Amino acid sequence: MTSVEASSARRRRGEAPDRARATARLAAVQALYELEMAGAPTDAVLAEFLNDRWRPAPGGEEAEGDLAKPDEAFFCELVRGATARHDEIGRMIGEALSGGWTLERLEPLIRTILKAGTYELLARPDIPVRVVITEYVEVAHAFFAGKEPALVNGVLDRLARTLRHDELETTPGERTTETR
Repeated sequence: MTSVEASSARRRRGEAPDRARATARLAAVQALYELEMAGAPTDAVLAEFLNDRWRPAPGGEEAEGDLAKPDEAFFCELVRGATARHDEIGRMIGEALSGGWTLERLEPLIRTILKAGTYELLARPDIPVRVVITEYVEVAHAFFAGKEPALVNGVLDRLARTLRHDELETTPGERTTETR
């Protein structure tokens, strides 16, 4: 099921997509990337994002197609949590990679997407695995048109099978994650 199909299904069921959380995930990946590339202090990067980058457009109206204002608490949790558990998350991602890949070999943006997704799988059992994986695959699609979103899907799926085994127990043949 594609993300468009998933969104349509949510709308048919009367569920609104959580745009504020989706935007928070995108912002968290961008902030984690900045932390990795610039080595800036976490609090300074958080303040920059919250105070400068996510201000509403002049007039305060949200235009069609604009990103929603991020869920600020969720954004901060993702950035602080992924930063605090950096070593643990890095080891986990490294173990989930296949084909001789290492965490260091990954493109930095893919690394940050995986770090944020892994943190969410670890620390937020209240958010279903399918939601976490689908959301971070969407973030990957925002930046990459190649095979990178499939890599994100595969690594997060492997991690979810370890971290959230009980949630993913399914009947034979049942799919556990949405695919493109």
